Amino acid sequence: MKKYLLAWLLMALIACPAASADERVTPGEETWRGFQMDNVLHSETEGDIHYHLYVPVSYDGTQPFALFLTLPGYEGLYFQGVGVNLQAEAFAFEAQQYIPDMIIAAPQLNDWGLPSARQTIALTEYLLDAYNIDETRVYANGYSGGGETMSQVMGLRPELFAGYLHCSSQWDGDLAVLAESHTPVYLAVGENDEYYGSEPTRKAYAKLCNLYRQQGLTETEIDALAVLDVKDAEYFSERGVNNQHGGGGLFAYDEDMMGRLFRQKR
Repeated sequence: MKKYLLAWLLMALIACPAASADERVTPGEETWRGFQMDNVLHSETEGDIHYHLYVPVSYDGTQPFALFLTLPGYEGLYFQGVGVNLQAEAFAFEAQQYIPDMIIAAPQLNDWGLPSARQTIALTEYLLDAYNIDETRVYANGYSGGGETMSQVMGLRPELFAGYLHCSSQWDGDLAVLAESHTPVYLAVGENDEYYGSEPTRKAYAKLCNLYRQQGLTETEIDALAVLDVKDAEYFSERGVNNQHGGGGLFAYDEDMMGRLFRQKR
């Protein structure tokens, strides 16, 4: 009897390979430029989280890979259409030039506030659990509204990341929490950003630096943890762009910004 039961169980497993899949995720059915599109993480606390995922063909789980999360602006939120975040912004693809063997997640969230920040944290924690990730090389960028979201992530769980690139946005997160973690951040914005202006970014940078001075850090140590990069009109015009806020998408191609981000190690 036991022999027949064992045989039946083996046949059932062969007939239903999905039984061994991660039940936390409904995988997407389409791929685009190497990304598996519109996966859904079913979080018990944060609800359904939509994301696209690039896993290099070289990944077999035996070696830890770096991880990069890229959060889009308003034009890339989920209600705008599946995959528009990858179509509108190049951060996910340019990142591959710096660390070819890196897993890349491109979440499509529903807003730029605290609910999306919590979903970003839940997704990051899931990826760290589901894949063999080098936890000293976990990176993120946020552009525009995505920057607002990621700044809140940095005010909640900055220790998850080795570095963060904040693009054409404003800082909404708790800078004191960020300062305690010593997670390096690069803040980039157009001097006359049409949506935010540059003043909110300047103020966030100044406050962060003051927090580090209160900790007793030297200016050299602070420079390694916080960079303010305010681009003038010429930066955009010489690249054929006149809109400084929309032109923040150019930061994906900026080797100084992206190179510094991916050189960080926790």
